[in-house]
Amino acid sequence: MPELPEVQTVVTTLIPTVVGRRVTRVQLRRRDILTPPHLDFAATLRNRKVSDITRRGKRIIFLLESAERFFIHLGMTGRLTVERTDAPIQPHTHLLIDLSPAREKLQLRFRDQRRFGGIFWIGRGRADENIGPEPLLIRPSQLSRRLLKTTRAIKTALLDQTVIAGLGNIYVDEALFAARIHPLTRACDITPSQLSRLCRAIKLTLRRALRHRGSTLRDYVDANGSTGRFQNLHRVYDRAAHPCHTCKTPIARLVLGGRSTHFCPRCQPRRQSRRIL
Repeated sequence: MPELPEVQTVVTTLIPTVVGRRVTRVQLRRRDILTPPHLDFAATLRNRKVSDITRRGKRIIFLLESAERFFIHLGMTGRLTVERTDAPIQPHTHLLIDLSPAREKLQLRFRDQRRFGGIFWIGRGRADENIGPEPLLIRPSQLSRRLLKTTRAIKTALLDQTVIAGLGNIYVDEALFAARIHPLTRACDITPSQLSRLCRAIKLTLRRALRHRGSTLRDYVDANGSTGRFQNLHRVYDRAAHPCHTCKTPIARLVLGGRSTHFCPRCQPRRQSRRIL
């Protein structure tokens, strides 16, 4: 699933081509990816100018000149690209938006094979309801307050978008490795020193991933169709049985909450819980 670095890279590559252009035509090929489903999305967007494109968590937010907004969530396999209107339309392309001027033949396309993503019209409402703080801006004290409320494993807690927005499987594994924290450690048992390391590790990991334009494991590409490069720098994610780059211990894998979790048993030792339920 695209996470913060991938989503931000899509936004960064969309802005030069899409912002300032007017929507001339909309083709919504599947109504079940739209919320609310009864909205006449084509009529709502037609002739509107795109004033800005931003990101909140994993949401790509389009601001229209009317101050109304909608966002697209890429889900697990979503791609949001700008292509020529005469380019072949790939299978599972659910949305096509023609952009002005017509002579340039530019089209914004949303493709999503597994359909876990979608389009959400929010009008003038908030785009960040029910999601937590941004990980690149969060302070250790904020993160501490959120983690101390739950006895869940730290890996599970960090995947919760209401705790912190934008993180997913890849970057939680990578950040926990950088912070030397075992993924099964209870969130409420994180010590102050671990918390400080974790907050710093999250930001450093995300910034490195942004510099390398995200991780492409299978589906992710940016708005220009280019893949990311950070997958070549993963320290633990998807490296089960390979030697740790730090200590040469084989990277371990476990399934936590239905998600693959990767860690180094030596660099991330599991410590006994300090609290008794």
